[in-house]
Amino acid sequence: MRTFLLCLSFLFSPSAWAAHAYAQFGDIKYPAGFTHFSYVNIAAPKGGEIIMVAPTRASSFDKYNPFTLKGTAPPGLGQLMLETLLTGNSDEPTTAYGLLAEDVSVAKDKLSVTFRLNPLAKFHNGDPVLALDVKYSFDRLTSKEAAPQFRTYFSEVASVVVLSEREVRFNFKRANAELPLIVGGMQVFSHTWGADKPLDKIITDVPIGSGPYKLGKVDFGKDIQYVRDNNYWAKNLNVRKGMFNFDRISYRLYKDPTAQFEGFKAGEFDYIQAFVAREWARGYKGKLFDNGTLIKKELEHGNAGDFQGFMFNTRLPKFKDVRVRQAIGLAMDYEWMNRQLFYQAYTRVRGYFVGSDFEAKDLPDTDELNLLEPLRGKLDPTIFSQPVPLPPVTSLDPASGHTLRDHLRQARDLLTQAGWTYRDGALRNAKGEPFTIEFLDNSGSMGRVVTPFAKNLEKLGFKVVYKVVDFAVLQKRMDVFDFELVSNRIGGSEAPGTELLERFGSKSADTEGSSNIIGVKDPVVDALLDKVVAAQTRGQLVAACKALDRVLRHGHYSVPHWYGSVHRVAWRAGRFEQPNITPRFYQPESWIQSTWWATPANLAGDR
Repeated sequence: MRTFLLCLSFLFSPSAWAAHAYAQFGDIKYPAGFTHFSYVNIAAPKGGEIIMVAPTRASSFDKYNPFTLKGTAPPGLGQLMLETLLTGNSDEPTTAYGLLAEDVSVAKDKLSVTFRLNPLAKFHNGDPVLALDVKYSFDRLTSKEAAPQFRTYFSEVASVVVLSEREVRFNFKRANAELPLIVGGMQVFSHTWGADKPLDKIITDVPIGSGPYKLGKVDFGKDIQYVRDNNYWAKNLNVRKGMFNFDRISYRLYKDPTAQFEGFKAGEFDYIQAFVAREWARGYKGKLFDNGTLIKKELEHGNAGDFQGFMFNTRLPKFKDVRVRQAIGLAMDYEWMNRQLFYQAYTRVRGYFVGSDFEAKDLPDTDELNLLEPLRGKLDPTIFSQPVPLPPVTSLDPASGHTLRDHLRQARDLLTQAGWTYRDGALRNAKGEPFTIEFLDNSGSMGRVVTPFAKNLEKLGFKVVYKVVDFAVLQKRMDVFDFELVSNRIGGSEAPGTELLERFGSKSADTEGSSNIIGVKDPVVDALLDKVVAAQTRGQLVAACKALDRVLRHGHYSVPHWYGSVHRVAWRAGRFEQPNITPRFYQPESWIQSTWWATPANLAGDR
């Protein structure tokens, strides 16, 4: 849900107004009065069009409301049509600058934050953005009408008070340096949206936002276009100069990845990102790439690695025993997959904060021990005595003790300890019930991964079913936790925080639609999550996240996948230009949409 929460922070100041910015740990790159972000071109021409493609998992949409649980909203709507009180940037993962709010102030006791709205801020219908709209948005998002994860994100907000027409204060239940980030990243919509209907009854009413784009041509459920608002109120703000240069941003939606890629080569859209190494190596080549019609490039970045893995539904009795989960993980031969399927293009995911300062390593350090020692009585002693678990590495050397056969023997022993033994042609429990596993997928792309994994599991006696369903069905089953194993990806973060309550907290484990897909309900995890959100320094945040990562990895809640260290993208040549400076922290789609611009040829085609 970081789609609506920006990677923000604030600079604490006891003065009446903290003016232009706020940083969680006090680090601000751009001083008051700065003119623009360093990675944009303020001379970029406006005009032209870029046609994007939605991921195949978003193969259709049936509503315009991005805030409710049921249904699927179109890609790009929240990012392009709705604004937030503050905005992050691609240089600093923990700093935010004023957008809808021209000033921000945190109380000396850190129990509240007050925003003063920019008098220029206007919705697309011409109405000013007022404090009552901010409060209205918060009240709707935290009601039972909205998707339940919003209530978790904003659970530490005690109240919202309208102080004047353009001043609003958020009161907090406790001092938390990240809370101003959370509320500052809340998307604000007009109190007139939906004509007083409950939020969950607003389906096809177009959101009344204040973003740089408005809704354009729509083939409902299929394709959607956004048109740049020439009267966009923030076009001259320093946080928006040189940005959102295209007159039109469109999305094409495809149900099939093959049809999607063929559409790219046929010129149906301009940009695509590759997530499958085989496709990148074998598909992104040929005449169109050789003659320069299409450009293929690996873009470097400084983002934390994404977590991806097969996630267990631990609500099911058969997955409650950690030994069972560990045994299933031992059956994945990642090294074989990387050689045979991935062209050695990936690195194995190790934990939930891979490739960042927050990743646990080796034995607990002093700062971690200070957090773990008070919880020792509730923890497995191995957390203190053994290095943090790493995914098994399969060797081809029979003498290594780490061949696939060795791993399967270890898995068999763990299953026996957990009460599962092979007899009568299947892995069975004491009641004689066979152990079945269903892998759920929506695109079929995981089939080539599941197939060799399933063969190894079948050697242990598991009966494996791989089921491909439509995305809407998959989403619904995940929302109500009706699955066994599912592949899921969590974007990496340079500033993890309150969103982890939604992902791993006990309160969200039984809340339909929450991000706690695994169903983690552990008082130790909850205690460490409290330390994460209460961190007042980056050092405290690092220690808390490392301790959390360590405990989760000892729980074997998932079978880790892999991640790439670059963005693999391709686009149509001759239509776009980009700034000379590439930011450190970025996702390619949003970076391209917000900072690239049309070439003269593209602009000429507009006329």
